[in-house]
Amino acid sequence: MSGRELTLIVGMTAVTFLIRYAFFALGERLAFPPLAHRALRYVPVAVLTAIIMPMVLLPDGAHWQLTWHNAWLLGALGTGLIAWRFNHLLASIAGGLLVFFLFRWLMG
Repeated sequence: MSGRELTLIVGMTAVTFLIRYAFFALGERLAFPPLAHRALRYVPVAVLTAIIMPMVLLPDGAHWQLTWHNAWLLGALGTGLIAWRFNHLLASIAGGLLVFFLFRWLMG
């Protein structure tokens, strides 16, 4: 590893640490406006969607697969349907996994 790469890694570490530590150090003195509080409620959903959707829509990593042959897509649709109907997180996860693995087993 060259000195330049090491400097880059140390710099990125310092910036990341300082940004995160600022919220702890400033504590109550840092107040977000109400609009920011409302927007921050959607961050977990947005991050989870950004992680999952490429895997669901591009299972091989390169080509769109929007057909019923895509077990990932069927599992995600099953999960969404169960979550919408029953509003129960554990049931949604278990149902989506069941749809995914059952379809994979049936299709070989």
